[in-house]
This record gives sequence, C-alpha cells and structure tokens, in this order.
Amino acid sequence: MAASRGSAPISPTACARRLPEAARDGLRGPDDPIYYGRRRGRRLNRDRRARLAETLPRYRVALPETGLLDLGALFARPMRAFWLEIGFGNGEHLAAQAAAHRDIGCIGCEPYVNGVSMALRHIAEAGLDNFMILADDARKLLPVLPEASLDRVFLLFPDPWPKARHHRRRFLQPAVLDQLARVMAEGAILRLATDHRELGRFMLGTALRHPAFEWLAEKASDWRSPPPDHMASRYQAKSLDRGVGSLYMDLRRRARGPEKTP
Repeated sequence: MAASRGSAPISPTACARRLPEAARDGLRGPDDPIYYGRRRGRRLNRDRRARLAETLPRYRVALPETGLLDLGALFARPMRAFWLEIGFGNGEHLAAQAAAHRDIGCIGCEPYVNGVSMALRHIAEAGLDNFMILADDARKLLPVLPEASLDRVFLLFPDPWPKARHHRRRFLQPAVLDQLARVMAEGAILRLATDHRELGRFMLGTALRHPAFEWLAEKASDWRSPPPDHMASRYQAKSLDRGVGSLYMDLRRRARGPEKTP
C-alpha cells in the first residue's frame, strides 16, 4: 500500500479532500451496514470444530443485556490496561501482543469463524489467559464498553471494499470514530494499517476529520515502516511476498472535549 520511495508523504489535507462525499457528510449508525465479507470459509476439520465447541466458551465475551461491560470481570486476574483489535483475522497479531504484554487484557473481535478457530489455537499454544474473543461484529461491542476504558485499538488490514458502491461497508466511518472517541482514554493509540493505497487515504482522511484524533507521523518513514512493537500477521506476510508495501498510521486520542464529528 505504501507509495514508492520517490513519493511525497501523505498530506492530511489531501486525504480529507479526496474522501467520497458519503464518507465526509454521512454519519451511519454502528449497525449499518455489514462490513465483513463472510462468516465461514472452507469446512473446518474435527480439531477446529472441537475448539469452537469446547474452548471458545472459556474465552468468549458475553455482551450485557443492559448496562456496560465490566472489562475487569472478563479476566481471571487483574489487568493493568485493556487493548482491542477489530477484525483480528487468524489472531496471530493479537496473540503475539498478548504474549508480549501479559499484564494487558486483550480483546479481539472477529466474525469469521475460521479465523476464530485459529485464534483459539494460538491462545492454547501460548498459554494465554489475557486474550478474550467476541466472535461477532465489533460494532456490537463498542456501545457497551465503558468510557475511556481502552488504551489501544488496532484496525489492521481490514477489507478494502474497493468498489465505490461498497465504500459504505468500510469499517472506519465517522459514527464508529465517535464510538472509539468515547471508549478510548486520553493518549490512547488507534493503530491503522493497510496494504491498499486508496483505503489508506480513506481511513486517514476519515480519522483526521474527527476532532478527537491526531496523527503522530512526523516523517515519511513513520507511515512507511511498521511501528517497533508491530507484530506481523500471515496476511501481511503474503502481501510482502507479493512485493506490496503497507501503510501504518498511529493516531492519538486527544484530551477530552467537544468530540462530535463536524
């Protein structure tokens, strides 16, 4: 996704200007529309079906019928902070983060059943007790999270939905950013990554138009190179094998104040 070495760094103003009118002017509710492509892939083998039936219940996030979710109660021991990954794919990235930060409660959302079964394998292999899963749309979780409860949110290599008529399915819409602004603590990091050039422009432009977030990049290498603590996924490895670069964008949650998208 990253530009060639001769390309100029991404301009925040240009990103906002190039956004489709629907993204700039339309606030869509968090339940409309579906942003993921499918729930299931190829048929799961016996071991993967057993993981879903027997192991997933121990790591499943149960959404409250009323009120807000008690994040501390999700985990068997106290956690220093809470991180969220939206659309974790096969779970390699979040499992690696959870293994590297045992005092962080990591929550992953992924509606793709095949990916959930793989994440459960990573949890078992690493012996993780700080990785919990919502096997569903992350937009069901955001409204029940407590205010300022997350210190980091990852949205890495989401479906680009390249056709213009499908842009409304892209996850990072203004209404979602309103929710993220509510649940992220001051100074919390929203990390975006993609290998799709136009989606990167869309995501950055959408985020920069929201008053709660500021982009931390100061030079081209800040968005062309992965952050030092980034953990590569299998999807990203395939992208690199094809010679396709990626864009990495870290945005910081500003001090709290008037935050509705203009």
